[in-house]
Amino acid sequence: MRRNVFQAISDPTRREIISLVSKQPLNLNAVAENFSVSRPAISKHIKILAQCGLLTVKQQGRERFCKANLQPLSEVADWIEQYRKFWTDKLDALNDFLKSDQSTNNTSLK
Repeated sequence: MRRNVFQAISDPTRREIISLVSKQPLNLNAVAENFSVSRPAISKHIKILAQCGLLTVKQQGRERFCKANLQPLSEVADWIEQYRKFWTDKLDALNDFLKSDQSTNNTSLK
C-alpha cells in the first residue's frame, strides 16, 4: 500500500522520527531509544515513513539503518504555499483597507 506524505506527517511520533533521522542515519534501536513507546510501535511508524518515501531502511550487517529522504516534503511545502500566499494577500488587503479607512476618518475629522 502506497501511503502519502500527509499521512506520514500527521503523527507527532513520525514527525519526531523524521527530525531525528534527518540529522544522521540511525539504526532502529537508536531511533526507538528516543521514545517511550514499544519497539514494534516504532517499527510500524518507520514502515509508514518508508512507504511514503520519507525514509529508506537499509540492512548493514545485522542492523537496519534508517536514512531520511526529505524530497517528498516538497509536496507538503507546495500545498502550504498556496494557502500562505492566499492569506498573505488577504491580510495585505485588510491592512490596506484599514490604512485607507483610517486616513479617510482622519481627514473627515478636520
